[in-house]
Amino acid sequence: MYTTLLLEYAGPVATITLNRPEKRNAISTQMIGELQTAFDEIEASHTRVAILTGAGKAFCAGMDLEMLAAIAQQTAHENQEDSRRMAKLFRRVWSFPRPLIAAVNGHALAGGCGIATLCDFTLAVPEAKFGYTEVKIGFLPAIVSVFLTRQIGDKRARDLLLTGRLVEAQEAKEMGLVNEIVAPEKLMARARELSDMLVAASPSSVTRAKRLLTTAEAAGIDADLERAVLENARIRCTPDFKEGLASFLEKRKPVWKGEN
Repeated sequence: MYTTLLLEYAGPVATITLNRPEKRNAISTQMIGELQTAFDEIEASHTRVAILTGAGKAFCAGMDLEMLAAIAQQTAHENQEDSRRMAKLFRRVWSFPRPLIAAVNGHALAGGCGIATLCDFTLAVPEAKFGYTEVKIGFLPAIVSVFLTRQIGDKRARDLLLTGRLVEAQEAKEMGLVNEIVAPEKLMARARELSDMLVAASPSSVTRAKRLLTTAEAAGIDADLERAVLENARIRCTPDFKEGLASFLEKRKPVWKGEN
């Protein structure tokens, strides 16, 4: 049923493993669709907690190169729909009714960083790096900005989003992006330990608490996401985006135009 991920159940706990290790679990259109389907399946089951992790050495390296190359050929309408698809995934992760634990086994970059840090709990190995690298290729971290400013504050969000720099797991923890740093050999065991703690709590209480937390922010999130989707689509028509994308795919330094 799934080709870009694995979905496994162990009692009341489901584990989603991003399963494109040869691509560093990069996000493709198919993966976005399969993640949404997996979330639907988990929500329809008796699962109480879900763990999200990656196969191989990376958690998720961001958007797939083939997907990036295809963007350059898309129409304005296609770009808007593509942006909205990612926005829906991020919102789904943020508002998922069951507790979500990210077990970050390696680098989580761009969209992958968004997925990892929007979970209720983010556990990371010491070697993991986090970053929203979009500005380095003329792209715009519009969608993630909606959540990030609320999560870590305006000043820190500006630092990460405007520089596109990578941060070590320890700094990510200090910023509030990561809950715990866990040794690689203990990562999944710690995720299951946390799952057991959540399962031991009242399912009604946990569900209602999550609903309360998300409902309070939902209207503002949705309004901001719509603006972000439009900005995300607009920048794809700029010379800097086309140059940034070309230079990234050609593995050379970009020559920026600076035009809007």
